[in-house]
Amino acid sequence: MTEALFSEVSIKENELIEDGKRRLNVSGVLRELGVSRSGYNTWKNRIPSNRQQYKKTIHDRIQEIYDESHQNYGAPKITKILNAEDISIVEKTVGNYMREMGIRAQYIKPYTVTTINSDFSTNLTNVLNEEFNPPEPNAVWCSDYSDKIVIPMFLSVA
Repeated sequence: MTEALFSEVSIKENELIEDGKRRLNVSGVLRELGVSRSGYNTWKNRIPSNRQQYKKTIHDRIQEIYDESHQNYGAPKITKILNAEDISIVEKTVGNYMREMGIRAQYIKPYTVTTINSDFSTNLTNVLNEEFNPPEPNAVWCSDYSDKIVIPMFLSVA
């Protein structure tokens, strides 16, 4: 809880300084939040622990791998790459770190074939044998499929 309070005060203070506005009265804010000034200054000057430094390096490496994969890789693939680099880490931890960082893998839908092969040249035969003048009326019929309406065309002897 106090970590969140300290970071909020620090963020506000830095924003006002960058904007060139007047400085934030840190003592007043700390008094309102019920936090001691010495505790805030100790937190602000605290050196990160070894664990925090390790976590920061892992976060940076995860971000690099994620960006190299064009934001496609998830925790399983990133874990395999990290383990190949002799960084001992489990998939659950990588997933938690990715969640903390606000990144996630993209789902790529697998390609599905939805059409049938349209090579009709082997299945079709020339029934008319180029004899376009049939011997009697209604001996040969053909049709045109356009917009699901069948339009019959009659070939007859004139």
